[in-house]
Amino acid sequence: METQGIPTVTLTRTDFVGVMKNAVTGLGLAPDAAMVTFPIDMFLPGSDLAPLRARKREFYDGLTRWQSGFAQDAAGAATMLSVEGASYEDALNKANNLLITNLWGDGLPLWPATRERVDWILRGAALPRAHAIGKFPPRGGVTTVETCAVALAMAGGRPEYLPVLIAAVEAFLDAESESDQLQATSGGPFPVVIVNGPIAQEIRLNSGFGCLGPDPQRPAGASIGRALRLLQQNVGGALPGVGTMAIFGAMRYTNAVFAEDEAALPQGWQPHATVRHGYAPGTNSVSLVFASGVTNVRRRGAKKETQQEDVLSGMWRMADFMRTPNLAALAGYEKGTPGIMMISPVVAKMMAELGWTQPSIRQFLWENSKIPLAQLKRAGAPAWFEIDANPVTRESIRLDPWPIALKPENIVLVVAGGDHPTHSHWLQAHSPRVIGRVMRVPESFDRLLADADRDLGCGTDACRI
Repeated sequence: METQGIPTVTLTRTDFVGVMKNAVTGLGLAPDAAMVTFPIDMFLPGSDLAPLRARKREFYDGLTRWQSGFAQDAAGAATMLSVEGASYEDALNKANNLLITNLWGDGLPLWPATRERVDWILRGAALPRAHAIGKFPPRGGVTTVETCAVALAMAGGRPEYLPVLIAAVEAFLDAESESDQLQATSGGPFPVVIVNGPIAQEIRLNSGFGCLGPDPQRPAGASIGRALRLLQQNVGGALPGVGTMAIFGAMRYTNAVFAEDEAALPQGWQPHATVRHGYAPGTNSVSLVFASGVTNVRRRGAKKETQQEDVLSGMWRMADFMRTPNLAALAGYEKGTPGIMMISPVVAKMMAELGWTQPSIRQFLWENSKIPLAQLKRAGAPAWFEIDANPVTRESIRLDPWPIALKPENIVLVVAGGDHPTHSHWLQAHSPRVIGRVMRVPESFDRLLADADRDLGCGTDACRI
């Protein structure tokens, strides 16, 4: 094949063929690009490279003789599928079987994206249905407002959720998120979407008990996150073992979509979106972080400690969990984040009463999560620093102890979760950037919220169990 006029051929691991096909397709090239594959053994340290020389003719032919057998479909819009059944239940079952057979599902039951249902979801759009948001990496499928509506329809969502999903997709597609790489990597990072602004409460997005799901009283997060996951797979090509090489997967069908509990922020504390992105308080926005895992931290003491003792020992335990040389934080060392520390509203209030501020909490966690160089060497970390593409990250290995981020401000601190003091949550990140986006809502948004009250019952806190 040719890249900017230069013939090229790809050397690929046999287990990465799907990933490479996605990658070249995302560049606008033919998916049957010239490729010479070898088993993984040849890519391991100390391997024998003799097979490269033995198969050099395949490289020559790829560079000089390859021609694509791929015929571009010029038919235009995809045709609608039709499913018939003896009853509604039978038709629904057949539709789900069809979706799974074509690898368009996630293993859970789906709503078929009928024209009527997609049109209904599009009532939540502030942009035309054909508006192109971008190409979904790594396969590069063109993503429109309607594409998002289709995914949200399949995930069981509602029109009022669409502004959040579109903003999350815009953040995901931002080149600085490096989602093209994170989609395909073997580590299995998954997107976390933090929502700020009044829209969170308006659409019943959880910021309290069980905010990471599931929650039948506040179903928005599950539908939005699942729709994003369906887009990752169906448009971006992140099919397990083919387009994404996550060894274990992210263990999340719905990613993570939750709201910060802005009403519970202590006096003087700013919403996450204001601190990180500079958005004015009250702005409807999303912030996207790629997480690689979640750890529950037993924050509260077991006996009758004073508040000061309880807070300080809890902070130490949080910092101790953050201080681990598994190197996921390298990706976001300079401009991204090592992770998200979630503290509950009651803990935030208690800490504020004792004089803690958002900057002082970050500073403490940053200072006390530094890793001694001897520990990094024991874990074989220096080699990963040496091959890192970022010179700032490479140079940071000279620091002893080594901070898990360039500066305290890189740590994402969010107030959310149930009003209980026992636990904090550390979402370790693999996130080169923290991407923010402001949402757009349609003029008819109030009507959609009224429809939600009609369909789902009262949505205020007073009505919830």
